[in-house]
Amino acid sequence: MAGVNANESAAASAAWLHAWRHPRAEGAEGRCIGRTDLPVDPRRAKRLAHHIRVFARRHALPRVVITSPLERSHAVGRWLARWGWEHRVNEALAELDFGRWDGLPWDRVPKHDIDAWCRDFEQAAPGGGEPVASLMQRVRHFDPGPARVVITHGGWLSAAQWLAVRPQQAPDCAHWPAPPGHGQRTGLPMTA
Repeated sequence: MAGVNANESAAASAAWLHAWRHPRAEGAEGRCIGRTDLPVDPRRAKRLAHHIRVFARRHALPRVVITSPLERSHAVGRWLARWGWEHRVNEALAELDFGRWDGLPWDRVPKHDIDAWCRDFEQAAPGGGEPVASLMQRVRHFDPGPARVVITHGGWLSAAQWLAVRPQQAPDCAHWPAPPGHGQRTGLPMTA
């Protein structure tokens, strides 16, 4: 009977995309970090990779991981690759591009610019970067192939959560989901 439950659990897990937020990046505290490529402590990257490896083994997931090209996600994928996993990099998993805001302390981003972005949250480009509509398209069209494990960013995961719950509704600033914590997993249903 235990084998049946384990198989059912593995089948259920295979129907989901298991998306982890990268470990906390060094030097990110209090800053607007999108495409700014910050490092992570190697121990944190290794610890998250180990956690993912155990989860994947328990749920009989393919040993394939797809990561964002940004170092804070990529570092975890490199650990998994050292342990025999196939590691792929996909630009679609990158964080939102905050343009000229990127890398600035949040208190140096003018409040009226943030307010303007919130008024047109879907279409306005924060700091002249990437509109949320573009991020939503990247998430909507992301195809993991046989992979069921990805390592990505808070903004990407918030967009994925929005699409899972409100796929037909335009995103708005007031109801945008908070990202999961660093190193946390979000289960996303696979679409047919």
